[in-house]
Amino acid sequence: MKHATIFAPEPGPLSVGILLMEETNALGLASVVDPMRVANRRSGRTLYSWRYYSVRGGQIRLTAGMEVPTAALPERPDCDLLVLVASFRLAEQATPALLTALRRIAPRVRAMAAVDGGAWFFARAGLLDGARATVHWEDLEAFADAFPAIDVRRDRYVISRDRITTGGAAPSLELMLDLIRARQGAELALTVAGTLLYEPVHTAAAPQRTMSAARIARVDPALGRAVALMEAAIEDPPPVAEIARRIGLSARRMEMLFRARLGTSPGRFFLDLRLEEARRMVADTRLPFQEIALRTGFSGQASFARAFRARFGASATTLRAGGAQ
Repeated sequence: MKHATIFAPEPGPLSVGILLMEETNALGLASVVDPMRVANRRSGRTLYSWRYYSVRGGQIRLTAGMEVPTAALPERPDCDLLVLVASFRLAEQATPALLTALRRIAPRVRAMAAVDGGAWFFARAGLLDGARATVHWEDLEAFADAFPAIDVRRDRYVISRDRITTGGAAPSLELMLDLIRARQGAELALTVAGTLLYEPVHTAAAPQRTMSAARIARVDPALGRAVALMEAAIEDPPPVAEIARRIGLSARRMEMLFRARLGTSPGRFFLDLRLEEARRMVADTRLPFQEIALRTGFSGQASFARAFRARFGASATTLRAGGAQ
């Protein structure tokens, strides 16, 4: 069944069904609901309506401890947009019954959106095959490896026809502002953003980044640019002198800047950054160690193993076997 896009002006309200999974982040849920609430209040009209669903109905407990009353997910949800919000215990909750239900619902709604870990459910149901999609940056490698039929992007959020995926709470807020802008205009979208004290600075295609570069940039913009380059080049790390050249500093000046602001050398910082990413892959994926070594810029598994043990005091094998966090 073909539906008109929801990202276009329409006279009537948009009805939204929000499918909540257990142990969902409260912020992920709020990033979807609050922009709609504010849009209604600031416009003085019901532009958006929403209802909470869960697999079985009843109270859904969020990670923050609060509970949300929900209705059981019906066979035919009466909504234009179904948003699946999930954060933890994804594999456990992706039951065959739920995946079948998602496949059944897909042609009956105008669009489906996945927040944070929600993309895993859509992917397991085959609803993202041939589409562009994203997921939280911590899961990008594992997600791409698990679902080769999906065009996985590092974008903050992705709109691929009637399939929408976001990398987390803040990108979901940006997505909802984009939706409001498309349906009601830029003025209301800016009013909603201002009400929430959110400055819309990112586009959908802006890459997800860890917080280190953004945080460090507030201390020193040049340092922030250097760290951003390091974060973007973990798989193929350039020499420190090349990073200095790209940000317009001498190698000596950048060395002094890192030591003064961060208490370490640029080389040590870059190596630690790569090893932290390697540690995350060891703990959160089943990638072979040789593959992890290559993805974090090591020429071989032997050099990776030595650096890993020196940094964490244990081998990658030990950490994976022990389920280290």
